[in-house]
Amino acid sequence: MSEDTTETMTEDTVEETGNIDALRRLEALLFAAKKPLTVEEMEERLGVSEDNKIDVRALLRELSDTYESRGFNLVNTGNNWAFKTAADLADTLEYQQEEERTLSRAAMETLSIVAYHQPVTRAEIENIRGVSTSKGTLDILIEAGWVKPGRRRQVPGKPLTWITTDGFLDHFGLQTLMELPGLEELQSSGLLDKRPAIETLPGTPDMFEDEERIAQEEQAQEEEAEAQSENETEDETQEQAEKEATS
Repeated sequence: MSEDTTETMTEDTVEETGNIDALRRLEALLFAAKKPLTVEEMEERLGVSEDNKIDVRALLRELSDTYESRGFNLVNTGNNWAFKTAADLADTLEYQQEEERTLSRAAMETLSIVAYHQPVTRAEIENIRGVSTSKGTLDILIEAGWVKPGRRRQVPGKPLTWITTDGFLDHFGLQTLMELPGLEELQSSGLLDKRPAIETLPGTPDMFEDEERIAQEEQAQEEEAEAQSENETEDETQEQAEKEATS
């Protein structure tokens, strides 16, 4: 073997070794990067210069071909390069997990008010609770699929009302809203204190006591009317007796 041939083989080996080393360093650089890299950024990190010439674009094409059939690919977007999971494996990597979240007191109160007073506006909810209702509280109930917007009230401003959904009935095992427990049932089951569970503003009814209060008022009115009728009858009888005695 001639001296020229030996020298040529040595140069090819050095060049091949240099390319392999640059390719490995470029591969590691792309793997470790927290964001896509531009060609200029990769050249800077690899120390490309007049004395250290590295064809980064050629190495990127080689890596792209190598990973074309792998679980992740080298993807070029504009002038940015990054390793990304192969698009056809999206179903394999998809993972769903149910997350149980406890409703806050504000959300529970708001849900109860909507359930028992629907259709109800946000202002009415705030009036019953006695505090302002943040948008996030309703968003949580909407996300849970338990409340939804109803019709707008035909009053000045036309405020939006809120109502419960079929999902609310299904989650709480109800067929209709008529199956919602009343005040006595909640108290007897220990789910409601004797004191109001929700503090209300003066002059506003407790959310569970509307029917009971109305019944009591109607009964009082009937008793008052009956007593008044009896008094009138007695007065008429006494007046008639006085007339007869005078004559």
